[in-house]
Amino acid sequence: MKDKKIIIGVTGSIAAYKIAFLVRLLVKEGAQVQIIMSESAQDFISPLTLATLSKKPVLADFQKDTQTGEWNNHVELGLWADAILIAPATANTLAKMANGLCDSLLLATYLSARCPVFVAPAMDLDMFLHPSTQRNLQILGQFQHQIIEPESGELASGLFGKGRMAEPEHILAFLANYFSEKNNFFEIFSNKKVLITAGATRENIDPVRFISNHSSGKMGYALAEVFADSGAFVTLISGISNLKIQHKNISKIEIKTAQEMYEKTLENFAKQDIIIHAAAVADYTPKVMAETKIKKKGQEMTLELIKTKDIAAEVGRLIGKNQIHVGFALETDHEIENAKGKLISKNFDLIVLNSMQVAGAGFDHETNQVLIIDDKNVRNFPLKSKKEVAKDILQAVLEKWKEKDDKNHFLS
Repeated sequence: MKDKKIIIGVTGSIAAYKIAFLVRLLVKEGAQVQIIMSESAQDFISPLTLATLSKKPVLADFQKDTQTGEWNNHVELGLWADAILIAPATANTLAKMANGLCDSLLLATYLSARCPVFVAPAMDLDMFLHPSTQRNLQILGQFQHQIIEPESGELASGLFGKGRMAEPEHILAFLANYFSEKNNFFEIFSNKKVLITAGATRENIDPVRFISNHSSGKMGYALAEVFADSGAFVTLISGISNLKIQHKNISKIEIKTAQEMYEKTLENFAKQDIIIHAAAVADYTPKVMAETKIKKKGQEMTLELIKTKDIAAEVGRLIGKNQIHVGFALETDHEIENAKGKLISKNFDLIVLNSMQVAGAGFDHETNQVLIIDDKNVRNFPLKSKKEVAKDILQAVLEKWKEKDDKNHFLS
């Protein structure tokens, strides 16, 4: 945490008293801490206490001096920070964050920030479990914010259950682990070249009809962002998707058909360090595309299909020993057996298995539940946001990279 610039947004909860302990821990670790308080937070802990511990004036209002017009610049604050931590985060604050409300310096700074955002909720158990609060937390998760789960215990109301803000030591560990993991990833993946395929392909039947699937591209796009955030240069070959992506480390190539996906992948893969096949590519395409719209005739129509080229198998045949090759499998039965078969037949280093049997996983969900399989292990992960799944895949690739690097170094 040394030299990390942390903004702590303190809101109106009895748990605000714990922030004094957290600030002391962060400063002791060498972090620079800037406190921004909501108006109601000042009823629970004195700004003087937090200013003394942080060694910086506590901010609460836009105006510093009404006589001179000097003001606290929320944009500059948002750009200054390496991370923003909202702790304690009340139900009211979560609702405002999730819906873009901006009625305080704290919320204006939050909306201006480009850095990672961490949220440590604190409230009574019924408020925490209320569907509106859970929906707001889900929205913040979709914003890629890190939720530091509240803990169970005795609450201010006298009830016992989940809702206590995580203890300062646990919040510190969460932050330290995040930055340590990020530094570790950046050290390995900085300047590495990664090719990722994503989205669905469309196989034209006639000028107005096509064969496709339900893939949204969300998993592949999440992978592209995670690898790019870790310093890699990503070539994203995207099929049909409504998603937008902007990152200085991501170069996007748009395609429509399986043949186009094949051509662009084969054209680019040899220059890559890591190749990840996350696209949902059609296995079959019409043998002939009608030049004009097919008219409705009779009760039946026969459509003749031919097999598309197997992109992953072809890349697997040509892959170099210093490249990492990762595939995806979506199965409905004999899942692990089928995935292990593909691991071998397509020469994957890793294969990520999705199951259609798990609610909230698979096509067009914000979440996913996967198994990551290699020649030694089958690792089962719980249902998570696709961004978090992408991080698990990144970690698995990191481990495989180190393993392959050590092996090749030894052989050389």
